[in-house]
Amino acid sequence: MSINVRKASVKDIDFISWAVLESSRSGKNIGIFDLIFETQDNKKLLKKIAQLLQTSSKSYVHLSNFMVAEVNGKDGAALCGYEPRHATQAVFAKALLEIDIDETYEQRIATYQSCESQVDIKTWVLDFIEVVEGVNELAVIKALIQKSLLTARLMGYRKAQTFIEIGSTEVQLLYKKLGFSFLDEKRSEYFEEIFGRPGISRFQMEL
Repeated sequence: MSINVRKASVKDIDFISWAVLESSRSGKNIGIFDLIFETQDNKKLLKKIAQLLQTSSKSYVHLSNFMVAEVNGKDGAALCGYEPRHATQAVFAKALLEIDIDETYEQRIATYQSCESQVDIKTWVLDFIEVVEGVNELAVIKALIQKSLLTARLMGYRKAQTFIEIGSTEVQLLYKKLGFSFLDEKRSEYFEEIFGRPGISRFQMEL
C-alpha cells in the first residue's frame, strides 16, 4: 500500500467537505454543522461547508489547515491541524458571516460547546479526521498525524490534542495506539439528548 500525504488544495474541496461533514457526525444522525446551517440535507450542507473552507477569514474549518492522504493514488483520508491561538471562535464567527450565517448560530450549538474544553493556545489541535471506507484506518491516520505533528514541531509546538466523543471506543483505542493519552472529559445530559453521546473527551500527546 502506497500512502502519500500532501497539503489540501482547491481541487480537494469536495473531498474535504465530505470529510468535515462525516467527521462532525461521527456515526451519529446529527452533527454540529447540521445545527449551524439548520438543515440535515447533505447537498446543502456540503455546499455551505465548501464555502466555509474558502472564506477570507481563516477559521479552523479552512482549507489551508487540511491535509489529504492519497492511498495508491486515490484520496483515502483527510485531517485538519490548526493553531487555536489564530483559529479562534471570533474568527469562526467572521467566517460564518461571510457565508450569511449570523451570530445566532451560537445559540444552536451552545449544548455542543458546553462539552468542549478550553484549549491552551500553545497546543496544536487535530480535528476532522475521516477515512474512506475500505482503507487501512490505522496506517493512513498514522501517516496523516505524523505529518501534521512534524509541522507542529517545526512551528514550536510541544503538545497536541484532539477531541473524541465519549462512547467512540474504537476511535479512542486507535489514538492510544498512536501515542495519545486521556486528558479529561465533559459530560452533559443535554448533549446526550441531542447527539446520543454522553459528552466529549480530550486526548493529548507530548511532542
